[in-house]
Amino acid sequence: MNAILALVAFISVIVIWNVGFRRNIGEAMVLGFLASAAFGGADAPRVAWESLLEGLKSEITFAALAFVFVSELLTRTGLVHRMIDILSSLLGRRKGGSAYAATVASGLFGAVAHNGAAIVATVGSLAIPWMKRSRASGETAALVLSGNAGVGATFPFSGAFFVLLAAPTVVPVLSSHDVVATLFVTGAWMVAMRLVVAYTIVRRRGVGTMAAADIRPLRQSFGAGWTSLLVLAAVAVPVLLTTGPGSDWATDRLGGLDATDAVPLLMWLPVVMLVAGLLVERRALPHGGADWWRTLGEIGPKLGLVGVTMVSAFAASEVLARLGLGDQLAPYLEDLQDVPPLVAALVVGLVLVIVAGPLNTTSTLAAVGPVAFAALTAAGIPAHVAFASVIVWASSEGCSPPGPRPCTWPRASPTSTRPASSCPSPSTTCCRPTCSAS
Repeated sequence: MNAILALVAFISVIVIWNVGFRRNIGEAMVLGFLASAAFGGADAPRVAWESLLEGLKSEITFAALAFVFVSELLTRTGLVHRMIDILSSLLGRRKGGSAYAATVASGLFGAVAHNGAAIVATVGSLAIPWMKRSRASGETAALVLSGNAGVGATFPFSGAFFVLLAAPTVVPVLSSHDVVATLFVTGAWMVAMRLVVAYTIVRRRGVGTMAAADIRPLRQSFGAGWTSLLVLAAVAVPVLLTTGPGSDWATDRLGGLDATDAVPLLMWLPVVMLVAGLLVERRALPHGGADWWRTLGEIGPKLGLVGVTMVSAFAASEVLARLGLGDQLAPYLEDLQDVPPLVAALVVGLVLVIVAGPLNTTSTLAAVGPVAFAALTAAGIPAHVAFASVIVWASSEGCSPPGPRPCTWPRASPTSTRPASSCPSPSTTCCRPTCSAS
């Protein structure tokens, strides 16, 4: 029971510190790690130290930091705005084209940035005025954008992905190679589902076509922004080399060396994205030492938070493994084998959606993700499916207040804008670069 009690303490500390005291997830994870290590008794200092070293050596910690740096850097280059321009040219003349463009753009940007608030802020800064000029109400625009906020977490390499991958019940069962393809399919499916929802909203709420002034000719928008799509295409290179026929081809060219060993996905993906981003977005990147220093200073705190979170998550997983969590959970999980998978999925999904209301996606997975995953797999659901399902249910926080949402203010005019610093009472959870003002 020692390891199970340590798991309960780990979860409880995270929830109390993150929700009760409203402190950040990094602090909560550190305290949760220390609380779990305390169950080592007289060996607690040694267990904590050795587990911490394992957390520091994990390739997932490096990957999480690298992806945060790449996504933050690319977000600042205007890459997503060029994507939205292309989408508006393709979809804008359709009824509800602004809603469809916002949904697809949220999926594309979410695959890079993964952050709900960033998706809503960046995509919303263009899409919300477009939707209002398409005869959509502010409520409709907010509904579409806030519903799209969680899509970033369902693609691989989000913070939620790494936190769940480091969970003590997941580490012995799955590696990153087992779930990357599943998460790409899941993310694409969630975008498709949101397009169906957007279609329903458009039909019921009478959203029209985009204003002619908002639609650039496809030749112009594609000519100005096609290179931004190369950054997304670059992701496919290491993925194809480590899965399916591409892996066999690479293995043959490497003299029989396993391609997944020669091309570690979590190591090469952020590197490839960074190189592609630096080449494609070189004109929009900071210029000179002062600009780079300021940019790195702004990105630094986020890197620190992610680093602390991931190291603590892996260290806590190592502690619980050393305490024998797997063996101690086995008898309880065996009792779940008689539960129909559909019933287990409904119960676990409902619990995660409820918990995701007050928490964000990462906090939800840190708190209840390990138990949810174990319950689903014990009920006979394949591990990779359980992994994706848990992330999808936790990502619903974007649709639940006080999660990420568009910044909308009363009496908004669709034609005039001013800096966010002068906006009346901006939301603390939203970072739109501009706001509408009458």
